[in-house]
Amino acid sequence: MTMTQATAADLRQHSAWLQIKAAATALQPMQSKNGAIEEVGDHDAARAHVTGLAQGIRTIAPEFPHDAAYLEQAAVDFERWAEGGFGEPDFFDALVQFQPQQHRVDGLKHLVIFPMYTQNGSSKRLVEAVLVEVIWPEFIAELEAGDYSNALFVPLRFIDFTAGYDTNSAVLFPETVAMREIPSFTWGAIFQDREAARFRRVVEAACEVTKLELPADAAELVADQRTAEETFVMWDLIHDRTHMRGDLPFDPFMIKQRMPFFLYSLEELRCDLTAFRESVAIERRIAAKEDATDADRELAKHAKHVQYAVIFDRIFRFAITGTRTRNYDGLGGQLLFAWLHQHRVLHWTDTQLAFDWDEVPDVVNKLGEATELLYWRSIDRPKVAHWLAAYELVSSVVEPHPASKWKAGELPLDGAPRQLTDLVMDDEFPLSMFYEAFEKKMREVIASTSGITAESA
Repeated sequence: MTMTQATAADLRQHSAWLQIKAAATALQPMQSKNGAIEEVGDHDAARAHVTGLAQGIRTIAPEFPHDAAYLEQAAVDFERWAEGGFGEPDFFDALVQFQPQQHRVDGLKHLVIFPMYTQNGSSKRLVEAVLVEVIWPEFIAELEAGDYSNALFVPLRFIDFTAGYDTNSAVLFPETVAMREIPSFTWGAIFQDREAARFRRVVEAACEVTKLELPADAAELVADQRTAEETFVMWDLIHDRTHMRGDLPFDPFMIKQRMPFFLYSLEELRCDLTAFRESVAIERRIAAKEDATDADRELAKHAKHVQYAVIFDRIFRFAITGTRTRNYDGLGGQLLFAWLHQHRVLHWTDTQLAFDWDEVPDVVNKLGEATELLYWRSIDRPKVAHWLAAYELVSSVVEPHPASKWKAGELPLDGAPRQLTDLVMDDEFPLSMFYEAFEKKMREVIASTSGITAESA
């Protein structure tokens, strides 16, 4: 695909975009949780804002010829919403027209506008507008066309956004859109620039706090935004496809099921450890080649960066981000840190952090193997037996709360599974003494990453 679009800077200041952003922002306080505007007294003002939205969309649409049908339908859906009295919005028709996975071209830009909720942002389906561009470097295109196919994966960079994305949200999923029925989802997007920017800020601060001396290639990753973005694209490409691959129980991510939160921890960690394992394999395969090309060596460098990113993002950011209420990503970070420490490749000695980097890859891969064995055996186990085995794995590494009924084995095993879930403490696996002290020193840095982008890093 060859086309000329306005630059990100020009789109950010485009009069039509500013009109869209202002109208969407004005509509948000009028909307209820499901996206409707219930106060009749707001309808006249809302109609004026929707008119502005539709005009803005049609004015700026020529900048996005690859999205022409979607943008016209979005304008129509907004007008229909107003004509229908601002009930619960229905943007099914626009959503099925929006197919960004068909145009994975580095630097290609999109305007995304729907009533939707934003994960880690607003839980209401408010009108949100986002300007984005695709991150699709050549080495990622080659990986995806080869052993790591993932037709649904769309990596993005923010250009500008409304309030729902001025938060910790770093994903754009079609299931968040207000619509009358659920279509077959064909894409999922992740904002790698936000992931990279907050990673760099957090890791830089964490190294200062822990006195960790980074290897030269890890320091390069932390220092450069574009390098970090491409690293996260490679990580997420492999992570995302892993959710439905391997020896899995049905529905491994447990969508719409209520289960102990540590099972979510293991699923997310399993996918990250798969990305880590594959990156180790790529790096070692290239190192063994006698005729490695420059492209091979560049890919090996990316693979090494993924390994650093998985470790540092997990142990420095995931473990201390969010509340202590069923924080499954936090637990995954705690688990990886404790595993590395207990296998004596991570050292906290004389209040300084250090790694035995040559030994780290095989130790991390052993945790991946333990998780995969748990999944493989689960296929032959009843649900509750799988839960208990998963708890045994996690609690063998991360110490449970002393008051835990699960730790004590005081569980109603002849009851309904939900009774077991109810007995999992909100903070079943509290922070260790290391993490308690580390979190206090990092609290302001973690908070400062909300809403961060490549521009603000």
